[in-house]
Amino acid sequence: MNVVFIVAGLMAIAGVLGVILAKQPVYQVISTVFSFLGLAALYLSLQSEFLAVIQLIVYGGAIMILFLFVIALLSARKDPVEKDVGQLTRPKLLGYSVGGALLVMLAIVGLFGHEGRLDWAQVPADFGQVKAFGYQLLTTNVFPFEVLAFILMVAVIGVMILVGRHRA
Repeated sequence: MNVVFIVAGLMAIAGVLGVILAKQPVYQVISTVFSFLGLAALYLSLQSEFLAVIQLIVYGGAIMILFLFVIALLSARKDPVEKDVGQLTRPKLLGYSVGGALLVMLAIVGLFGHEGRLDWAQVPADFGQVKAFGYQLLTTNVFPFEVLAFILMVAVIGVMILVGRHRA
């Protein structure tokens, strides 16, 4: 295996663990950016430079700034965000149980799931190239792309409405 691939994968996993374990939302956003850097390095190790740059610009830049903006708006309230810090409540216990079950399933598939693996020779020669990516995005997958943009817009408008109600 490629050393860059392994280091980038560990970097992405460390960023995700930081998101899960951090107490403050701002630290979670910073950990998400770290995870996005790892994903961009993974794309680079797969010779997909365009996706790596888009990962950094769009997700690492624009989307994370949007998240910080939403966190700043939501944390402007007087009451603390987390009232049961350090307590093991039922939702937390359920979340830990589901997360642990998913990790066990992922380990089982990783160790014993060799039937569905693709050979590296089956990857198309133009994988990750700008022309093929743009063609697929703007012809075959234009509807899901537009639906995703609409969902993000609705989420931002919803946050603005919710914050407006708290201040009124």
